[in-house]
Amino acid sequence: MLAGVSPLNRAARVLFKAPVPFYDLGLGALVGHRFCLLTHRGRRSGLVYRTMLEVLDRDPETRGIHVIAGLGRGSQWLQNLEAGGALEVRCGSDRFVPAYRVLATGEGAQVLAGYERDHRLAARVIAPVLGRLTGISYDGTDESRHRVVDQLPVIELRPRRATELSHPAPTPPPAG
Repeated sequence: MLAGVSPLNRAARVLFKAPVPFYDLGLGALVGHRFCLLTHRGRRSGLVYRTMLEVLDRDPETRGIHVIAGLGRGSQWLQNLEAGGALEVRCGSDRFVPAYRVLATGEGAQVLAGYERDHRLAARVIAPVLGRLTGISYDGTDESRHRVVDQLPVIELRPRRATELSHPAPTPPPAG
């Protein structure tokens, strides 16, 4: 047994990684749009990582999706995005190089409320998990939802426009 990793946590990790082979085989459409596979580069190691994330909602027109940083701002994948390491998002059969933004607390709370409305059974399972992750007695009220999203930000991932860079443009060497 891994030190500090409970059998329940190990089972959750295995369950969350289960869709990855579908994407590897080009069968992401079978997974649907409930989950996405985020590929990102480590900000210190430079290694490529892949993280499965649950999709809170999706806009078919813009192809944008919303996910929640379940470990808060300390989530490694979020820190890698912020360091310019976003490489690819796969969601169902869709695939794109992402741009991202962290939603304001109120906007993120609205996204979470929509998820709870659209996925009532999953919301019942997720509520105690959100409470455990944040230490907040999460009861699905607007107030507790705002407090949760304040700690666990909601992130928008959408296709990057050609004019957007993932890293700042390099400074050209001085002419000489």
